[in-house]
Amino acid sequence: MKKIGLLGGSFNPVHLAHLAMARTALRALNLDEVQLIPAGNPWQKQPLQISGAQRLEMLALAIADEPGIVVNDIEINREGATYTIDTLRSLPRDAKYYWLLGTDQLNNFCTWQNWQEITDYVTLTVAWRTGHPLHIPPELDALLRRDGKGLITLPFKAMDVSSTEIRSRISQGQDASEFVPAPVLDYINTHGLYQ
Repeated sequence: MKKIGLLGGSFNPVHLAHLAMARTALRALNLDEVQLIPAGNPWQKQPLQISGAQRLEMLALAIADEPGIVVNDIEINREGATYTIDTLRSLPRDAKYYWLLGTDQLNNFCTWQNWQEITDYVTLTVAWRTGHPLHIPPELDALLRRDGKGLITLPFKAMDVSSTEIRSRISQGQDASEFVPAPVLDYINTHGLYQ
């Protein structure tokens, strides 16, 4: 059975921490691949300023030289609000899945749509995010214990980078090259994104 990591997010834009987390998961969990899943219409965030097609193009540029990392456009192609549980229900059942998330997302995991069902489909796999200590919400901890399931912590050195900060830097005409793969930054500049 294939072992597949799933890393969801708005990828607005994709940055070096996303790629580093995917690489770390590939190695640490001995995965066959990591799928980056850009959200179509993330219900817990403000509407995105750029299209799904543009985010897919940036992701393709970012992973061009990243063996084992692929893009899954399932959420971009689905109508309506994007819920993780809908994505997991629609995945093939012939693989073992690991949902990769940061400690910031873990902190609000129990606000996700049908969160109790998510661990039926995936093993939660957490990476440190700067400013967000590892804290398993009590309700999630109780669910995992009841079902005899664990939570994996990735050996990941937190990187102080966020898409929000990158967008802010670009809008102010500041350099973002230390956070974004060069081909992606070229794409952003060529298309005048986040200006």
